[in-house]
Amino acid sequence: MKRRNAFLLIAGILNLFTAFLHLIGGQIELINPMMESHLIHQVKFELLGAWHMPTIILFYTSYILIKSGLSDISIEKRELLSFIAYLYVFFAIPSFTLSIVEGQLIPQWILLLPIGIFTYLGLKKIIS
Repeated sequence: MKRRNAFLLIAGILNLFTAFLHLIGGQIELINPMMESHLIHQVKFELLGAWHMPTIILFYTSYILIKSGLSDISIEKRELLSFIAYLYVFFAIPSFTLSIVEGQLIPQWILLLPIGIFTYLGLKKIIS
């Protein structure tokens, strides 16, 4: 019987929301103005490519988290989920730190940190 893991499902859904927010909101707010700027074309397209690397990571890890939340999890998958949990906590650190240092909210950590925490809690549920 397949067991559902609510923590991993929450992490996956939150991650999927973040992926769409990054893809659409980031494109409108950051990428489109940059593409219309006077930067050298090579620089524009390198930055565009670099911007969408996290987009790919967000969508792929969303898939892994949601799929894991809906099925039994192998030991190999636990290691991958552990990596994802740490990765998202570490992704949150720069924007959280800059928010404090600069005294201005850099909001990425508000979504990234909970994904890491919910993934970790989902792993704890599996182990216990």
